[in-house]
Amino acid sequence: MVTAAQPLTYPLSVRHLGPNWYATVMGTAVVATAGAALPPHVPGLRGVLTGVWALSFLLLLALLAGRAAHWSRHRDQARAHLLDPATAPFYGCLAMALLAVGGGALTVGRTWIGLRAAVALDAVLFTAGTVLGVAAAVAVPYLMAVRHRVEPGQATPVWLLPLVAPMVSAAVGPLLVPHLPPGQARETLLLFCFALFGLSLLATLVMLPLVFARLVTGGPLPLALTPTLFLVLGPLGQSATAVGAFADVAPGVVPEPYGEGFGILAVLYGVPAMGFALLWFFLATALVLRALRHGMRFSMTWWSFTFPVGTCVTAAEALGRDTGLIAYAGPAVVLYAVLVAAWGTAVAGTVRGLFRGELLAAPGPVPAAPRPVTVRTTSGAVR
Repeated sequence: MVTAAQPLTYPLSVRHLGPNWYATVMGTAVVATAGAALPPHVPGLRGVLTGVWALSFLLLLALLAGRAAHWSRHRDQARAHLLDPATAPFYGCLAMALLAVGGGALTVGRTWIGLRAAVALDAVLFTAGTVLGVAAAVAVPYLMAVRHRVEPGQATPVWLLPLVAPMVSAAVGPLLVPHLPPGQARETLLLFCFALFGLSLLATLVMLPLVFARLVTGGPLPLALTPTLFLVLGPLGQSATAVGAFADVAPGVVPEPYGEGFGILAVLYGVPAMGFALLWFFLATALVLRALRHGMRFSMTWWSFTFPVGTCVTAAEALGRDTGLIAYAGPAVVLYAVLVAAWGTAVAGTVRGLFRGELLAAPGPVPAAPRPVTVRTTSGAVR
């Protein structure tokens, strides 16, 4: 048993280093990229954001090394993660971590490493992240159908993670379009990203009703899983960000009227998507406040408060550009403040948990379904 007085040894730490730890990279990178396009221009902010991106890059390198050691030294545990329906979906986080850091290289990282190095780094990470993201979007549902034994009552927002990864590719891929040769190369990448948008969006629309139905019919999630409700904001905010990115680069890349069509899509899709995101934000917040009142303690699921909220910030920023409405500036700033507060809380909790030896210790049993907290009559009334 690991206690605060017993420092973690390296083999013990990597044995229980799961793919969910890539969420720390995602949450850190989005603080940098979301802050780069905020309406207010604060002196010195750019340097701070670049430093945050550099931190996410270092975290990515450290986790890649740790996870490589995990697979080489503890293959039994790695296989167990893949065969665990509660852990396997987190393999989508690896792809999203690569993509988030790659996109941040072009957004803010180029201030330090230069444009050429930023383009090269983003190209490598975008390619690797996209391949891994599509693979996770296929492999994890396959494992759930063939090897995992899951029931509808076990559905959680974590199931969305492998399906959202291609949407992150769709959102950050357009950053590379202007750096390709004009003509076929640019148009191919843009339409490829649009295809990834469709892949992720349609898959999410299939999975999300299971999550919502489980929440309504099964009652609140277990306390430790309640923060994962914010994961639903990921596909909503990232898809609105993606269509905004398409609209930014489409003119001159695809022939008309398709170039103008992307601009229309950015508004006609982005506005209602953000409307639903607002509804879910308040619903998830209410359930998190309830969980806190019932004794919810910090766990790695608190990183769910970071990246999904960050995608809503970038979506609001994109809608502000596409509509020209300053009304989107306010929500973007408020959501970014929420993001920074959530990131700071998650960082503090993670550092504290690592110091105490709690987060990398062997996990305890997690209930597959919550204990009933209400009594439902046959008429649907709750008492």
